Amino acid sequence: MQAVVKTRHIDIKIRGKNIPTKLIYALKDEYGDKVKITDDDDVLVNILETPWYKDLKEKTTPGDTTRIYREAKGWTQEKLGELLGDIPRQHISNMEHGKRPISSNTARKLAKLFNVPMDRFISDRSLN
Repeated sequence: MQAVVKTRHIDIKIRGKNIPTKLIYALKDEYGDKVKITDDDDVLVNILETPWYKDLKEKTTPGDTTRIYREAKGWTQEKLGELLGDIPRQHISNMEHGKRPISSNTARKLAKLFNVPMDRFISDRSLN
């Protein structure tokens, strides 16, 4: 459990399993609605180190990544093709579905468009 009080010049945080009820009531009497009680028994973990993330990352193809970034921008396959230099919509579809590999040149352009590292669009399997 955590009790948090935030005012302009005061920031009180009390953490523990059994915060005395009298203390919580005293804080509420003094600070009213500014007192927030949370239950933070859950342990925070680095998601990048979880088996779930590692499994998901291994299953995600460069085509999946391309589709995810494209949809996040609200772009159609046709729009992405235009931005990549008039690549036909069907070519984009084939890349997203893994029927056509993403060339290093296209990966470079995708990385620039989405402002992410180029390796997100290159399969580790293609490097072997």
